[in-house]
Amino acid sequence: MSSPASPTDVDVLIVGCGPVGALTANLLGRRGVSTLVVERSRDPHGQPRAFSCDDEALRIYQQAGLLAEVSAGMRTAPLVDYTDGAGRPFAEIALSEVDFGLGHPPLQFFDQPRLEHALRAGLERFPHVALRLGVELEALHADDGGVSARIRDLGTGLTQQVRARYVLGCDGARSTTRTLAGIELRGSTYEEPWLAVSGDLPADAVRLDRTRFVCDWRRPAFVSPAADGGYRLEFMLRPGETAAQLEQPAAVAELVAPYVDPDRFEVRRAAVYTFNHLVADRWRVGRVFLLGDAAHQMPPFMGQGLCSGLRDAANLVWKLDLVLAGLAGQDLLDTYEQERRPHTEEMAAITVRVGRVFLARSRAGAKLRDMLLRGVQLVPRVRRFVRRFEFKPLPVHRRGWHVGARPAGTMFPQPRVGVPGATGPVPLDEVLDDGFVLIGPQVGPAVAAEAHCRGLPVRFVRVCPAGTAPAIADENYCEVADVDGRLTAWFTRHRAGVAVLRPDRFVYGTAQGSTAGELGRTLAQALRADTRSATSAPRVG
Repeated sequence: MSSPASPTDVDVLIVGCGPVGALTANLLGRRGVSTLVVERSRDPHGQPRAFSCDDEALRIYQQAGLLAEVSAGMRTAPLVDYTDGAGRPFAEIALSEVDFGLGHPPLQFFDQPRLEHALRAGLERFPHVALRLGVELEALHADDGGVSARIRDLGTGLTQQVRARYVLGCDGARSTTRTLAGIELRGSTYEEPWLAVSGDLPADAVRLDRTRFVCDWRRPAFVSPAADGGYRLEFMLRPGETAAQLEQPAAVAELVAPYVDPDRFEVRRAAVYTFNHLVADRWRVGRVFLLGDAAHQMPPFMGQGLCSGLRDAANLVWKLDLVLAGLAGQDLLDTYEQERRPHTEEMAAITVRVGRVFLARSRAGAKLRDMLLRGVQLVPRVRRFVRRFEFKPLPVHRRGWHVGARPAGTMFPQPRVGVPGATGPVPLDEVLDDGFVLIGPQVGPAVAAEAHCRGLPVRFVRVCPAGTAPAIADENYCEVADVDGRLTAWFTRHRAGVAVLRPDRFVYGTAQGSTAGELGRTLAQALRADTRSATSAPRVG
């Protein structure tokens, strides 16, 4: 989708239409925010670079109304193993046994070109969202009221001035937005180059039908069946090897032969790359924000690079919407980096540690690693910690826009629930809409009337016991049946009768039913305080 002309005055200008930029535009579109997206490339790149996502990412696609479209053709990984050079496992992650409670599988493999097509097609739902392809950002200048951006059409050379209230840099590792905003990156680039190979093949040409980290000290590798009947392989280059050598068809065929039949493996991409562990000094300068790789880059060993960018979008979009609507001041936007940076840095740190396990580069070091990991997993609790993927950092905001102790700042679960008129249980988020939610077993019409939250978009959801037939469902209030008891268990565990959920499904706070009205008023007052304390934004350019 590409408009021949673009609006000159919008609420939000998004620079970059990769998966993060396109997802951000869809989330803004659902909220009615006028948005212009500019992307340097005229055609989709067509290369399967990113290829994995987790349950939180899938929940975000669900919130964008695109879950069915983006998940078509995805492949679930039931088991991930770590083996030595001879193929003997020393650790396993049984993903088929893992449920983090968010309503989706913990790991899915996707095809990036197909994903980007689905996300861009999703923009066509919104007449207030425009996409310009073959257009680059040239200059930014921010003042108290907004940002003036100069963009240039790479085909015609013509430039245009665009006025936006906010600019979101979703333009990747070499972000022009970041450069123009004067923001530096800190961290390191890994010296070891890797060859990434993606391709297609018939099912009977697969020789290893599982996801595996081959921790061979001579040449570490990652191999896995991928989406749409494809296969993904990555191999570290040895000292002295070059990209020109390893990207040759004969060299690729030799490397992939243990895992697929090279004669029937149609290679779509074979490219050498290096990876980074970098974080921007700041993710916000006034009205300019960085998301995704523009703000942070991490090694690929946990598959969390793209997922982290999607989390950025889910965190920031609803806050921008409230500020644009005059329901909150710009202080609310400070919580974007405050909440997202710690989790991103923790995820990157875990990824680096997993990489050290994966990348032992001597025979002795690899043998010691294998013995140690096999030994510690004889302890049942340690084995469960590894097998159930418990070392993955959970989505938690230790500081930010919430009240009280945990579970405030954690992501609310998404079980399937019974609803009036439905033929079967549905995912909880399908009942919650896009705004704030006051949910719990102690929510009722009286609580809804008491906690009206002064005009905020709030939906009231009463959690009924399993076996109950929920009877009410209207624009603002509904009842759901807790068919598997997970919601009841959550409220019992946290000694709460109600919870206020933010639009991104993180818990704002909890209370007993008798104080639910006060919690709702606290929410409204917090936003009004933000409005009163709003100050002029710092300038860029």
